[in-house]
Amino acid sequence: MNWTPGPTTAWRKSSYSDGGGTNCLEVADGPLPLVPVRDSKTPNARPLLFSAASWSRFVGSVKAGLAG
Repeated sequence: MNWTPGPTTAWRKSSYSDGGGTNCLEVADGPLPLVPVRDSKTPNARPLLFSAASWSRFVGSVKAGLAG
C-alpha cells in the first residue's frame, strides 16, 4: 500500500531518540492498520509502513529492553 503524508500530518518523535538530533525516529497516525515511520534527518523521503500489529510488538520489545 502506498501512503503519502499530507501537509497536516503530525509526526511525533520517539521518546527513545537521543535528543541530539542525529538518531531520531518519528511516527505518525496513518491509515489503519498501518503505522508510518520516518527518519527525521530525511523528512521528505517516503516513510516506512508497518502493520499496527508489527509496530506494537516492536515497541513492546523496546520497552522491555529486548531490542537494540
